Amino acid sequence: MSNSKKDAIAIIPARGGSKRIPKKNIKDFFGKPLIVYSIEAALASNLFEKVVVTTDDEAIAKIAKEYGADVPFLRPKELSDDYSGTQVVVDHAIEYLESQGESYDYICTIYATAPFLQSKYLAKGYEELKDSDAINAFSATSMPFPIQRTFKLDIDGRCEMFTPEHYMTRSQDLEEAYQDAGQFYWTSRTRQEQSKNQVVFSDISIPVILPRHLVQDIDTPEDWIRAEYMYQALNQDIYDEWNSVKKLIHSKEETLYFRERDIYFISIGQNIGRESYGKKKLFLRPVLVYKKLSHTSFIGIPLTSKFKEGSYYFSFNYIQDKISTAMFNNIRVFDIKRADYKSGVIKLSDFHKLKAKLDKFMDITLSKREIEHASKRKLLKSKIIISKEDKNVK
Repeated sequence: MSNSKKDAIAIIPARGGSKRIPKKNIKDFFGKPLIVYSIEAALASNLFEKVVVTTDDEAIAKIAKEYGADVPFLRPKELSDDYSGTQVVVDHAIEYLESQGESYDYICTIYATAPFLQSKYLAKGYEELKDSDAINAFSATSMPFPIQRTFKLDIDGRCEMFTPEHYMTRSQDLEEAYQDAGQFYWTSRTRQEQSKNQVVFSDISIPVILPRHLVQDIDTPEDWIRAEYMYQALNQDIYDEWNSVKKLIHSKEETLYFRERDIYFISIGQNIGRESYGKKKLFLRPVLVYKKLSHTSFIGIPLTSKFKEGSYYFSFNYIQDKISTAMFNNIRVFDIKRADYKSGVIKLSDFHKLKAKLDKFMDITLSKREIEHASKRKLLKSKIIISKEDKNVK
C-alpha cells in the first residue's frame, strides 16, 4: 500500500546520550545499528516524502544518512537531555522543516528502538487515519494478563490489589486492556491544530493493534536480551531457508563464464552483518562484477534500485530508465556459483566513472585508518614514555 501524493513525513528522534544502554540507538543488533530497522521499515513503506532523523549526535547522523534517512540539522543541546519529551523534539523538527518551506499534513513519529516495526502496520495506520476524522493513529497491543488482577506493594512489602473487587472474577469475564506498543505515532497536523484535546490515549485516536510477539520496549539491558531472543525466534525460518539455498549453491557443478562490468542476480543471503540482504526465496540481489579474480571468483559490488547520494554510492542506468546504485560499503568477494542469472552490463563510460569514485572512496577510507593507527601509535609511545618516567622517579 503506498501514497502517491506523499503528503507525509516520518520523524525519528534519536539522541546520543542513552545511559542504561550506552549508544543504544546505534548499538549493533543482529548485524545492523538498531536505528536502521526503523529507517528501513519507513523507507520500505513508500509512504513518506522524507524520513528525517533528529539527533544531537554526529555518529547517529552519519549512520542515518548512510542508510537513506535525511538529517537536515543537528538537534540543539537543550532538546537532547533526559527531560526533553518526544513531542517537543518532533515539534522542533516540524518547525525547522516549515522554516525551509516544507509542509506536511501527516506526521509519523517512529521510535529508533523498534526492530520489530513492519511497513504494513505503518501503512495501516496511515490509511485508517486518512479515512477518518481522528487526530492520531498509533501502535498498540493487548495486555498479556488482566489488569484488573494486578497488585502493588504496600509500605510493608505486602500485596495490595488495585481492584480487589475482581479478586474472584474469572479472567474470561474481565474486559481486555491494551497498551502503547511504542513503535509509531501518526498525527494529522491540521486536525491536531483544530482540536483542544491533546490526550493521545482517548477518543481522538485509532489504535493499530499489533500481535504481542512483535512488541518489545528496549530501555534496559534486560529488555535488549529479551528482544534478541524474540528476533532470533521470529527469523529462524528465514535463516533455515537461507541455509537450504546455500546447500543448493554448494552442490552446483557448472561454472558460468563472466566478465568485468557484467551484472548478475546473486544469492547474497540473509545473515551477513551490515551488508544489504538478498530478497525473496533465493535471497537475490543484483551485483556488479568489479574485478575478476579467477574463473570462479570476483570482487563484486551489490546494487540497490534506490537512488542514493554520498561518497559510499554511485548511481547509474543499465536497464532503460531504471536507476541502480552501487554500494561501495558492501563490496566483497563472491563465487560465481551464487549467480542465478545475468541481468545486464554497465556502460563502459559509467564503469570508468564508478572506478574513479571507488578509488577516491578507498583513498579516504585508507587515510582514515592510517590516521587512526598513527594516533594509536602516538598514544602507545606516550604511555611508554610516561611509564619510563615513573620508573625513573621511583
